[in-house]
Amino acid sequence: MSNKTAQTGMGKIESDIKEINLKLDKMSLGNFMERINSQKSFLTYNFLIGLVRGFGMAVGFTILGAILIYLLQKIVLLNIPVLGDFISDIVRIVQENLSTGR
Repeated sequence: MSNKTAQTGMGKIESDIKEINLKLDKMSLGNFMERINSQKSFLTYNFLIGLVRGFGMAVGFTILGAILIYLLQKIVLLNIPVLGDFISDIVRIVQENLSTGR
């Protein structure tokens, strides 16, 4: 390898390292590592993240459930024979299970 090619290769490596360093600075990796090393801060952070995720799931499931119930009510009102029979069978099975105490 010639000396000039080696220098341009080293220049490329140096610019790549500088670019990686800038990206790591933007990510605040140092702050994250400090948070991980502090056990109290790490536990608090993970607890709060867990609360937010749980709350988000609860709200999401509530909205999806409400939409599903609304759509089922509309299907029942349309009185489509196949779907109406299917839904009435499901309701009957659920009521039987509730009355037997299973």
